[in-house]
Amino acid sequence: MASVYKIYILLLLLMPVILSCHSHKKTYASNCDDNITFKKVNYAHLLDSLTYYDQKYVEVTGRYTTGKERSALFSDSLYIIRPNLALWVNFSTDCPLYLSGTRVGFFDYDNGGFTRINNHTIRIRGKVDRRNHGYQKQYKGCIDHVSFIEL
Repeated sequence: MASVYKIYILLLLLMPVILSCHSHKKTYASNCDDNITFKKVNYAHLLDSLTYYDQKYVEVTGRYTTGKERSALFSDSLYIIRPNLALWVNFSTDCPLYLSGTRVGFFDYDNGGFTRINNHTIRIRGKVDRRNHGYQKQYKGCIDHVSFIEL
């Protein structure tokens, strides 16, 4: 009985530590696509089926990279920076993204810098455009009209 009591006390003491390790994901969203249903798809399946998903709204997870003339989503399981294996990500001012519960914009300067997203795995929602190949037409397709990002 005493050992059960000790385990119970130990769990109570460790609970705050366990709960503090929970990662808090940041969600940026826009209300421009509130009435749209997004199809959740696997990254590899989306790349293989771009013709099928053309002009459809999807939700996909991948590794986002940004840089000079780059705004792209790559597979998070096979991380090779080759644009022909990536999707161009086209943000639009028509669909501003705000941190959930605030008016802090995705592209706003806050806390000494911009939103850190480079080389992070993100979940993104947008409209697929297989004809838009991004900068220098080197990407497989495009996720346009981005209305949701989860970091």
